[in-house]
Amino acid sequence: MINRKEEPAIKDAVDFNLQLKPYTYFQLDNGVPVYTIDAGAQDVVMVELVFFAGNWYEDKNIVAATTNYLLKNGTTKKNAFAINEHFEFYGAYLNRNCYNETATISLHALSKHLPELLPVVTELLTDATLPEDELAIYKQNQKQRLEVNLKKGEFVANRLIDEYLYGYDHPYGKYTLTGDYDALQREDLEKFYKQYYSEGKCLLFVAGKLPSDIQEQLNKSFGHLALNKADIPQITHLRQPAVQKKYEVINDANGVQGAIRIARPFPNRHHPDFTKVQVLNNIFGGFFGSRLMSNIREEKGYTYGIYSYLQNHVESSAWMVSTEAGRDVSRATIEEVYKEMEILRKELVDDEEMHLVKNYMMGSILGDLDGPFQVISRWKNYVLNNLTEEYFYNSINTIRAITAEEIRDLANKYLVADEFYELVVV
Repeated sequence: MINRKEEPAIKDAVDFNLQLKPYTYFQLDNGVPVYTIDAGAQDVVMVELVFFAGNWYEDKNIVAATTNYLLKNGTTKKNAFAINEHFEFYGAYLNRNCYNETATISLHALSKHLPELLPVVTELLTDATLPEDELAIYKQNQKQRLEVNLKKGEFVANRLIDEYLYGYDHPYGKYTLTGDYDALQREDLEKFYKQYYSEGKCLLFVAGKLPSDIQEQLNKSFGHLALNKADIPQITHLRQPAVQKKYEVINDANGVQGAIRIARPFPNRHHPDFTKVQVLNNIFGGFFGSRLMSNIREEKGYTYGIYSYLQNHVESSAWMVSTEAGRDVSRATIEEVYKEMEILRKELVDDEEMHLVKNYMMGSILGDLDGPFQVISRWKNYVLNNLTEEYFYNSINTIRAITAEEIRDLANKYLVADEFYELVVV
């Protein structure tokens, strides 16, 4: 029996023996790969279909995102209302999202209701009509939303910094203009839907308390579809970063706040420095106890929050510092960011701070492994980035073993002010 009068021993997260639960793999009759995690106490399940149907593959701007959105808005048998009613009747949630390389359809439901729900998901993949009236409503709503968002400095800053880093014609740097919605035609969506959904490349990620016949259910619903017959189109997009490095954009002449973005190009997850730089990033600005937060929020009071992070793109990445500060202190904020870079280049991080950041990172990984949905999400990230289980354990070993000297060397290699693009939108 636990003696509750004695204080329990405190164990550092860095000493935890973290294990990544392996997935079960099989293929449907048509070759669609399925990755499953059978775990959890509740009778709930998530089925996520991942298609290589992001904006990387579109010929016209926003065709990928619009097609993905309208998947749920009508088939020859059901209109948008009937589709939503069906999933709500069973207490399920069906969502779809479009990213740069991929697009997803995600179903969250009670395990026992899969036989009634999966056939409707199949219907969306084979019989979506992408109705003209729903497209018109979507265009109108999106143009109104865009008009509102363009008045926000942080929205404009997020668009422009990506353009500077990658070039407007690159999928990572492209953004939407009002005219793009006017140029959208239903025929564009139908072509994209057929090539990248009905006959596209698909992967399934399934997690939760799975029914014993999950393979049979998935095969019945999706195993006969015309998926994965063709290879993913090999499309290359050249990165064309801006020549100029410093920008100030007046979005609101009367604005009192500046949206600040400071960013530099960075390799993807396959680069040997990637995990090590994640440790450096957390020291620099990756969590609430970081140096940027301590200096610029706590000491200077210039902002409510400031963070740095590595973008999670497949082909290439970027190292970004993001914050909003008072217009009158925007320049001072930027100078303090560069000062923190310089300190990391010159001085060794002390043992206490190294220990704090390592514990934070290990604790975050532990939290990301809490439940089957989180585990399958990590596996999905690895699969889509062509990484293996070895990456997980190598990352943990890197976090544990990295030294203050290595951190300083990485700072001298990457935290170089001249390599960063700088943007203030007021």
